[in-house]
Amino acid sequence: MIRTETIIAVNDVKASANWYMSLLGCSNTHPDGDVFDQLVDSDGTILLCLHRWGDHEHPTLRSAEEGRAGNGLMLFFRVEAFDAVWERAQALGYQIDEEPHLNPFAGHREFALRDLDGYDVTICSMPDSV
Repeated sequence: MIRTETIIAVNDVKASANWYMSLLGCSNTHPDGDVFDQLVDSDGTILLCLHRWGDHEHPTLRSAEEGRAGNGLMLFFRVEAFDAVWERAQALGYQIDEEPHLNPFAGHREFALRDLDGYDVTICSMPDSV
């Protein structure tokens, strides 16, 4: 088995964790974490790791000034409750880049928005729920 654990640098770990938990309905492993947190699904699978800019020795996470957050990166989440996530996304009040639509290449519905730090976030439905 192979899994990926995406790590992004953020300005405010707690605020970002709360934003993603509100959007995705997931939970976190470090609720009091100021410099690190993990967002996890109901089965404990890690969905996303959040690191505060400059607090770790990862070369690409040292400084927001050294590069635009998310340059070349799209965070892509496949969800079962697509319509519920869309409702929560609208309630968050942040920039929606694309409203729900059918992606004919992938065969699923999707929408796109920006998170608190400007990362591109795409939410898509499961293939059989189109």
